Amino acid sequence: MGYSKPEYFNRTLQGKYQAVESKLVCGNINVPIIDDIPRFVNNKTYASLFGDQWKEFKKTQLDSYSNTTISTDRLNRVLGGLATNLDGKYVLEAGCGAGRFTEGLLNKGAILVSSDISTAVEVNKENFPITEKHFVIQADINDMPFENNTFDVVICIGVIQHTPNPEKTIKDLFELVKDGGSLVIDHYTFSKSNYLRLASIYRQNFKKLTADQTIKKTKDLVNKFLPLHKKVKGKKLFSVLLNRISPVISYYDAFPQLNDQLQVEWAMLDTHDSLTDWHKFFRTKSQIISVLKDLGAIDIWCEYGGNGVEARCKKL
Repeated sequence: MGYSKPEYFNRTLQGKYQAVESKLVCGNINVPIIDDIPRFVNNKTYASLFGDQWKEFKKTQLDSYSNTTISTDRLNRVLGGLATNLDGKYVLEAGCGAGRFTEGLLNKGAILVSSDISTAVEVNKENFPITEKHFVIQADINDMPFENNTFDVVICIGVIQHTPNPEKTIKDLFELVKDGGSLVIDHYTFSKSNYLRLASIYRQNFKKLTADQTIKKTKDLVNKFLPLHKKVKGKKLFSVLLNRISPVISYYDAFPQLNDQLQVEWAMLDTHDSLTDWHKFFRTKSQIISVLKDLGAIDIWCEYGGNGVEARCKKL
């Protein structure tokens, strides 16, 4: 099995688990291995709908699919100097989804663990098969099956705001970083537009629905509102006003290089994401810096950008 390649398996899980046939064993704990992916959680979690959305939009945000560098550019920005220094490094990607950033991390030569709490791991493995340099697990970000001080780099993009306790999540991830290693994260931040959109009403309704229902309703919303977003692209005032009413996430202004079909796919994916997350927290730059300082992090870089606040730091 791909996950049991000696070097990689020894570096990550073997300190706690032993591979026995179709499971990992640690004392009385038996972890099933399904489709070559160790499953440390079941599929019924607060993030279950995310798994379904990634199965629906398997390749939408992959640069190799969109013929853009949108995901790579975002990855390079949050990595900073690490972007050219991942070759042969042991990296944990927490909240991997379908592999939007998996692609870039593997291209940079990382020896990568891609982890997600949802069945998105199945899509990730489909897009980027398990090899000696790529290992996929389904696990809770707050209960990872690794020893502390394991990874050269732990990266978590687009995820922490959706966990039950962001500060605990940052702490749990930081503990997995080995001494001298780096943590790279981002987080939603506060914005007036968060409180002035009707999207919050849609979100409360969506949280009561099944994946089949939410994906269908998302498509209906995108079909209804996205043509309006296209009409007002480049017209800031009209875009702001439309965003108050429309629950649809549009990228006509942010990513004009996407063709019309990709604009639809990105809108469907991120609209579904924004309306089905069970937890949605916001933090300021100063709050993120404070959390990292309290953990004893050094060389902290933190700026507003991307989806909110982006940060990286080192562990002594």
